Amino acid sequence: MSAVRPTPADPTPGLTSAREGGDQRAVPPELGPDSLAVLSGPTFMYADRCGDVPPGSIGGLVHLDTRLVSGWVLSVNGERLLALRSRTLEHYSAQYVLTNAEVPGLPPNSLGVRRLRLVADGFHERVTMVSFRPETVRMELRLSVAVDFADLFEVKSGVRDRSEQISRDHRPDGTELLFSYRADGFSAETRVRSSRPADRVDGDALVWDIELPPRQEWEVDLHVPLPPGQGVVEPVRGDIADVVHRRVEDPLRRWVEERAQLRSDHQGLERTVRKSRDDLAALRLDLEVKGQRIMLPGAGLPWFLAVFGRDTLITAYQTLSAGPTLALGALLALARLQGTRCDDFTDEEPGKILHEVRSGELTRTGVKPYTPNYGTADATQLWLILLSEYWRWTRDDETVRQLRDNAVAALHWIDNYGDRDGDGYVEYATRSAEGLGNQCWRDSPEGVCFADGRIPVLPIATSDVQGYTYDAKLRLAELADGPLADPGLAQRLRADAARLHERFNRDFWIDDRGGYYAVGLDGDKTPIDAKTSNMGHLLWSGIVPRERADAVVRQLMSKAMFSGWGVRTLARSERLFNAVGYHLGTVWPHDNSLAVLGLARYGYRAEANRISLALLEAAEQFGYRLPEALSGFDRERLIYAVPYPTACSPQAWATGTPLALVRAMLGLEATDGRLVVDPDIPPEIGRITVSRLRAFGQLWDLEAVGDAGYVRLAAG
Repeated sequence: MSAVRPTPADPTPGLTSAREGGDQRAVPPELGPDSLAVLSGPTFMYADRCGDVPPGSIGGLVHLDTRLVSGWVLSVNGERLLALRSRTLEHYSAQYVLTNAEVPGLPPNSLGVRRLRLVADGFHERVTMVSFRPETVRMELRLSVAVDFADLFEVKSGVRDRSEQISRDHRPDGTELLFSYRADGFSAETRVRSSRPADRVDGDALVWDIELPPRQEWEVDLHVPLPPGQGVVEPVRGDIADVVHRRVEDPLRRWVEERAQLRSDHQGLERTVRKSRDDLAALRLDLEVKGQRIMLPGAGLPWFLAVFGRDTLITAYQTLSAGPTLALGALLALARLQGTRCDDFTDEEPGKILHEVRSGELTRTGVKPYTPNYGTADATQLWLILLSEYWRWTRDDETVRQLRDNAVAALHWIDNYGDRDGDGYVEYATRSAEGLGNQCWRDSPEGVCFADGRIPVLPIATSDVQGYTYDAKLRLAELADGPLADPGLAQRLRADAARLHERFNRDFWIDDRGGYYAVGLDGDKTPIDAKTSNMGHLLWSGIVPRERADAVVRQLMSKAMFSGWGVRTLARSERLFNAVGYHLGTVWPHDNSLAVLGLARYGYRAEANRISLALLEAAEQFGYRLPEALSGFDRERLIYAVPYPTACSPQAWATGTPLALVRAMLGLEATDGRLVVDPDIPPEIGRITVSRLRAFGQLWDLEAVGDAGYVRLAAG
């Protein structure tokens, strides 16, 4: 067998694939713990607590994977301002309240400065200053702008110097700065427009010489228009102050109000779910895919505001109970970009669902394989699982029939391309010099390892991927019996699933150390014997026999695996365990949400609730928002939760996690055209009520406390 190890090829020094770096991500200087981001669709502005973007940091204005602004610094008499308080107002707006330090000719705290910021169909900022001096003050206000047109991949690892290819055509009347970049068939431009002409343009800075009488305001509006394109979801429109003070219609609020609404005796749960709902709205992408407008969730801020396969599909699954819009968008978008040919550079194969799509220069000029990239072994199965779950919740036969060819192509990929050697398992091994070494959700270089720390040889068949394959075939069989009207296919798929179940439980089970499932089989068919959180995914997929469930649950809830905040990705007993390693001992909320759903499926409701309560308590410590990952330190030692360094926030499948936890507590399922609840609500949560839950084209209300509950059609 091939003695190839899944270490990343990186022929471009300093550049790291978006998901490949894992705990090895090299990140330029951070903006500080109080940095803020405002975002709308695939556009975000990331700045420090003063609203500035110091050149050389990871901040800036990014649109469709290209950084349009890399420096944005406001100064008075040559000195930066001081922050009094800053906060986001909505995901697309923020306010910064500032004053001055002591500068020549101006005592400290003489000025009140407010920056209002909005990302909509462009980037908008309003700067308002007032003087509290008893006399007229004279000062220089300077906005220093820097532009590097970096690809987002470079921002976190090392930006190539494009200065010789960036041209400037600033207007001498001080109303606009214009930067243009063209190279190798890629072009981009940045315009900075000012409502109040600057007194002069000094290099790449707008400079105003201001005389400010006592208590009089001075104001300027700055605007960076976005290049024509897609991605912005119904931007809020109007004067920036009217937007901030909610005097104009906000499409976000309308979208949020159309979702199911949750109330609970537990305020932490209620606030966490509300925050998740708002973050999902923030992460929506409005895309045109092969001529059709589609809405679906992007993966996360700041590195992953793009279409993904695995992340998008799991998020859509987690959030189906709040409404089917994002699930439908994910199904349609990914179907339209389904693989049709074999391409070694992008790992595309017929029927395969993509891993990631990017739009920056490195992708568009062929340096990076994201046009799309298909380096994933599980997105195809997850697409089939979501198609089934969407149908269970909607009974939308027409969409299922419309996607029949895509489903058949996905099945063909699983059986003929996914199973590389005909042994009945789906394996992965990239064919691309720029490909991901690990193509499961544990996709950092050491994310799949032996208990003794060795890295397995490729190709690898991970356990979670086999569980997804088993579930996907059973679900597709259900669709074949139903809207697809193909009983022969249904019979074949159930037979395939039964053989996989038997084979998997023979080859992946390890009797040692209390009994558990290997994380995978390596290229020599050797069980990769590390204890990992993948066992929770196996419960979710249903591939674990009932007689082995007790052993699996004991492993997941052991001190080696359960940190007190959730199940670790890698057990503390394994050699490579690292509490701050990307997949080597961290606690991922989405990973735990699948384990919770799996535990509930097998009847381990107390264990599911224990994990759920821990995650909800962690969310309260982060403003009711779960980050992408938590460090895997023991709760009993540190008392409070510690985020993984550079974790995305918000991040889609972490944002979807609270909705999945609620579903598990409620025992909420859509079965045979009926909504069913089988609640086990922990006493700490009390009562849960959900109103206007959408299923089967109707609205439903439900309520549960303890082990009692009901569901009924909503009034009106």
